[in-house]
Amino acid sequence: MEECEALCTRMAVMVNGRFQCLGATQHLKAKFGEGYSLIIKLRVSSGEQFSLEEKTRALMEFVSATFPSAQLKDQHDGLVHYRIGRATGLTWARLFGTVERARSTYDIEDYSVSQTTLEQVFISFARISRNCRRSSRSRASGSTSKS
Repeated sequence: MEECEALCTRMAVMVNGRFQCLGATQHLKAKFGEGYSLIIKLRVSSGEQFSLEEKTRALMEFVSATFPSAQLKDQHDGLVHYRIGRATGLTWARLFGTVERARSTYDIEDYSVSQTTLEQVFISFARISRNCRRSSRSRASGSTSKS
């Protein structure tokens, strides 16, 4: 997928022999992407008032309360990874600003915000295709069993 983004100005996605979309990579990610990826690394220091587990728990409560569409993907040793779904009013500026303002409160050492990747967009099209095939097979088997 990285090669496609680097070499192509426009891309098309076909599912089961039918065009699903055509456009620039940024357009496809914006239109069909599932939101943002947020990775936060907490500062680890010895002799702190709060344990890493307590700081992680507080940060997770903050993210869940601030971004209701946030889904925890991974958590390990002060590193949390969230997928934040698209929501009305959620922009890059709001996401970055919120995390930046929370930096000192939650002792955030580093963070990363990224857009859905092109690979994730293709995977979502493949998932939709697979689900459509399953439902059409179940309808077909259900109609033959009723006869």
